[in-house]
Amino acid sequence: MSWIISEAGRQLEKTIDFGNKFLIGNGYFGYRGTMEEYGKEELPACNLSGIYDQQGTAWREPINAPNGLYTQLFVEDEPHDLRTGEIVAHSQQLDMLRAIHQRKTVFSGRAGKVTIESDRFASSTDNHLLHMIYSFSLEKTARVRLVTGIDGDVWDINGPHLFDYSYYSESRTIAVTAVSGELGHKIAVADTISLSFEGEVRIFETEKGLFRQIEFIAQAGKSYHFTKAVAVYTSQDVEIPLEQAIKASFSANKTGYKLAKSKHVEEWKERWTMSDVLIEGDEKAQLALRYSIYQLLILAPQHGQTTSIPARGLSGQTYKGAVFWDTEMFMLPFFLHTDPETAKNLIKYRIQTLDGARAKAAEYGFRGAFYAWESQENGQDACSDYNVTDVFTNRPMRTYFRDKQIHISSAVAYGIWQTYVMTDDRSLLLNGGAEVILECARFYSSYAYYQAEKKRFELVDVIGPDEYHERVYNNAYTNKMAAYTIDIAVKALEALRDVPDYREALIRKLDYQEDMEQLAAMNAELYVPEPNDETGLIEQFDGYFKLEDATVEAVRSRLIDPKEYWGGAYGVAADTQVLKQADVVLLLTLFKEEYTEEVKRKNWQYYEPRTEHGSSLSPCIYALLACDIGDPEWAYPYFMKTASVDLTGESKQFAGTIYIGGTHPAANGGAWMAAVLGFAGLEIREGKITVTPQLPEKWQKMSFKIQVKEDVYQVEVTKEGGNIWKQ
Repeated sequence: MSWIISEAGRQLEKTIDFGNKFLIGNGYFGYRGTMEEYGKEELPACNLSGIYDQQGTAWREPINAPNGLYTQLFVEDEPHDLRTGEIVAHSQQLDMLRAIHQRKTVFSGRAGKVTIESDRFASSTDNHLLHMIYSFSLEKTARVRLVTGIDGDVWDINGPHLFDYSYYSESRTIAVTAVSGELGHKIAVADTISLSFEGEVRIFETEKGLFRQIEFIAQAGKSYHFTKAVAVYTSQDVEIPLEQAIKASFSANKTGYKLAKSKHVEEWKERWTMSDVLIEGDEKAQLALRYSIYQLLILAPQHGQTTSIPARGLSGQTYKGAVFWDTEMFMLPFFLHTDPETAKNLIKYRIQTLDGARAKAAEYGFRGAFYAWESQENGQDACSDYNVTDVFTNRPMRTYFRDKQIHISSAVAYGIWQTYVMTDDRSLLLNGGAEVILECARFYSSYAYYQAEKKRFELVDVIGPDEYHERVYNNAYTNKMAAYTIDIAVKALEALRDVPDYREALIRKLDYQEDMEQLAAMNAELYVPEPNDETGLIEQFDGYFKLEDATVEAVRSRLIDPKEYWGGAYGVAADTQVLKQADVVLLLTLFKEEYTEEVKRKNWQYYEPRTEHGSSLSPCIYALLACDIGDPEWAYPYFMKTASVDLTGESKQFAGTIYIGGTHPAANGGAWMAAVLGFAGLEIREGKITVTPQLPEKWQKMSFKIQVKEDVYQVEVTKEGGNIWKQ
C-alpha cells in the first residue's frame, strides 16, 4: 500500500500535526487534514494562495477562507465529535494516487454505535472547488440533527482578517462573503448540497457563519449521505466573487460528486504518470518519496495561476505565507524535469515582482534588484528586522535575515537561467527574465566593496545559508552565487545578440552600458574563497576556522530553554563552528563539476559533524554531495530524514517563541533531488542525458520519467548502470 498514508485511533495530541500530514490542495488553496466537526481551536483552514492581510501591526499573512466543510452530527442531541465522544474505532487516511482524504469513525453513545465516513478532495480540474461526501449510519433508530454549512470563525495566527460578513441562501445553496481588513479583499465561499434523505431543514446564521440544520428520524442499519460542492473565489479572481462562487458551486453540484471525482482522479493519474519515481526494494523509502512528490503536486500553481510556493506550502500561515529562496533552489528542479510549464509559472512570479525587488534595493541604498527574503504578493518583504522573540525576556530580537541575506537575488537569477537552459524557451528572457538577471547582477555590483590592497571585490556584512552566523565577510556560498549571477548576466546579454533591437532597447531602458563594464571587472576580480592547498577545506566565511570548534551536542547542552534561538548576537552557536544548515556543502553540490572529489569529500567530512540541521533544507544537500562522492550509504539517512519530515512530524516547531510548524515543500523537493539527481545520478548537460547510479544497498532499481524541452524520456537505473530512452 505504498500510495496510502494512514493513522488509526484517536490521537488528539497530534491534531495539529495531522492537519499538516493529511493536507489536500490544488495550488489555489490548501485544506488541512482536520475533522469536519472541528472549530478553530483545532486549526482547520482553507489557506488561500497569494492573498494576504495585516491585522494591526502584526505580521502580514495569507487569508484563510471560511470553512465550507463544517459538519456536526447529533444523535438524540448527543454530539458525535472526535474530541469528546466515546470512540470504538477511528481512522484517517490520504490516498495519494487519487489525492483524496478519507475518514471513518465509529462512536458509541446513548443510541448505540454510530458510524461516520467522509471523503474529500480539492478539485484538480477546477481549482476553486472543494468536494466532499459525508455518510453516517446508526445501530439503533434515533432522531438525528445534522448541522452543516460555512464556518467563518476561522483560525488565524495574527488575525482576525475577515470582517463585514454577509450571507446568501437559496434552495440548496448557501454562501458567506467577508472583506479583509487591510486591503478590502472580498472572499466568497458558496456551498451547494445534495441529500440522500429528507428532513426538516432550518437555515440559521451566527456572527461569522451560515449553517443548515437538518432533523429527521434515521432508521437502524440504513446509510445516509450528502455531497457538497464548495466554491471559493476572491476579488483577486473576479470583480464580484459571490456571484461566481454561487454559480460554480451550483454547477459543480449539478454535475454530481461521482463525475467530479472521476475527472479529478483521472487528472491525478496523469500527473503521477509523469512525476512518479519507482523504487524497488525499499517500501519505506518508496512511500516517503511519493509523499514528498504528492506535496509538491498539491502546491503547484495550475490553471493559469502566476503564483509561487510558500515556504510552508498551503498548510497554514506560518512564515507569513511568504515565498523564500526555497522555491528556486529546492522545488524548481522537480518541476523543471517533470512539468516545465509549472516551472515557468514559478519563474514568472519572480519576474512580476521585480519592482518590489528594485524598491527593496533602493531602500537600502543600492541599485538593481534585491529580492525579498520573505516575498509576498507584490514582491514586498514581509520579513521584519525583529524576526525572533527572546524566550527569556519575551522581547523581539534584532535579526538580519531581511537586510543581509543577499544570496536571495542570486537564487532568483539562478532559477531563471536554469529554466531557460532546460526549456530552451527564449521567451522567458524576452518577457522579463533577462531584465531580472541583469538587475540582480547590478545589485551585486552595487553592493560589492573593492578592497584595493587585495585588488579584489568582496561581499561584506552578509548572512549565508547558515543563519546562525550573522554579518560575516565573504561567505563562500554567497560570493560564489554572486559570481555566477554576474556570469549569467553576461551570458544573457550574449544570448540576446540575435535579437539586437530588443537587446539594445533593454540596455537603454536600464541605462546599463556602464554596468556592463563594471560586470566585466567584477567577473575577473570578485573574490570567491577557494579550497586550502593543504587541507582542501573551503572556509565558510572569513574567520570561521578561528571560532570555537564545539560539537553540536555540546552546544545543545548549553541551552537553558529548548526554544532558544541558536543564532543572533547571543545564540549558543554564534561563536562556535556549529552551523544551522548546509552552506559550503551546498556550494559544492551546485558547482560540483568545478571541484575535485577529494575536496568535496574533505569538506563533507568536516562540515557534516558540525551541522545541526536546524533547517529542513539541509539534509538533502548532504545526501546529494554524498552520492556525488560515491557514498550512497552516507546519503541514505539524510534522504530518509528529508523525505519523511512531514510523515514523522519530527521537525523544528519553534524559532525562539515563534511557531514555524507546517509542511516542508523545500524538503519535499530535496527528497526528489536526492533520489533522482543523487542516487540515480541524473545529469543533463548541453542536451545530453546521463546517469551515474549510486543506489543504496536496499534499492535494486529506480525508474522515472523526465521531460527535456518537448521530449519525454524514461529512465531506469540499477547498481550496474542505467538505460534512457525517448517515449
